[in-house]
Amino acid sequence: MRVGIGLPTSTPGTGGRLLLDWAARADSGPFSSLAVIDRLAHPCLEPLVSLAAAAAVTRRPRLAATIVIGPIRNTAMLAKQAASVDALSGGRLVLGLGIGARHDDYEVAGVDARSRGPDLSRQLVELRRLWEEGAAAPSAAPDGPPLLVGGGGASAFARAARYADGYVHGGGPPRAFAAAAGRARAAWLDAERPGRPQLWGQGYFALGDAEARERGAAYLRDYYSFTGGFEERIAAGNLTTPSAVKDFLRAYEEEGCDELVLLPTVSHLDQLDRLADVLG
Repeated sequence: MRVGIGLPTSTPGTGGRLLLDWAARADSGPFSSLAVIDRLAHPCLEPLVSLAAAAAVTRRPRLAATIVIGPIRNTAMLAKQAASVDALSGGRLVLGLGIGARHDDYEVAGVDARSRGPDLSRQLVELRRLWEEGAAAPSAAPDGPPLLVGGGGASAFARAARYADGYVHGGGPPRAFAAAAGRARAAWLDAERPGRPQLWGQGYFALGDAEARERGAAYLRDYYSFTGGFEERIAAGNLTTPSAVKDFLRAYEEEGCDELVLLPTVSHLDQLDRLADVLG
């Protein structure tokens, strides 16, 4: 199992210098990918812009969007932006797409959320067409970057099997990933796709002293406040010790995860160094 690390694009206190230093330092570490998540109605850095910045100071890790909220974006522009990041990075982009969980992102974008599922399905088809026809060139690959689909409903697994190269789970304990991975594999078989889907997972971490742990928990409570109480369970799942990280990695690997991304909940470079030390 490969292990990636998130860029601190949604945690408080991240500026341009920190983002670039984080990416450059990760380039020489044990991480297989640098990943970003997406919100519009939240003080996050834009994900594809952030990956383009990371591409400029890295040479090795893949650059993964896990995920970008597809339906709030113009498809042709998204195709062009993704192809450009892929070209600038030498073919390292992995583009994960989903419908997102929050209606306020759609409200800010001025997009009707009621048709977001079918809209994403059409968008996935259109992205491939634009890349294959060269309408959104340049890209490092003729058919564009690898695609992942995220989400927890039956339609998400069907989309991943029909239109993408794999599935990205939204995070949580290993047993939750195992259940989702099983559904993704079943959908792949139902779609009569050859081989097997790429399976990506995610988790949150904040290593260090009590202050770092509390800052990480506070960020998660704020970020997931829309869940109406479930944010406390998410905050409780924040990985705060080396042993917790190792147990989490081991369990995900046993469940067949191909790439696990650990997302920081604190914007400080020592978080990257501490995680690199845990990974050895």
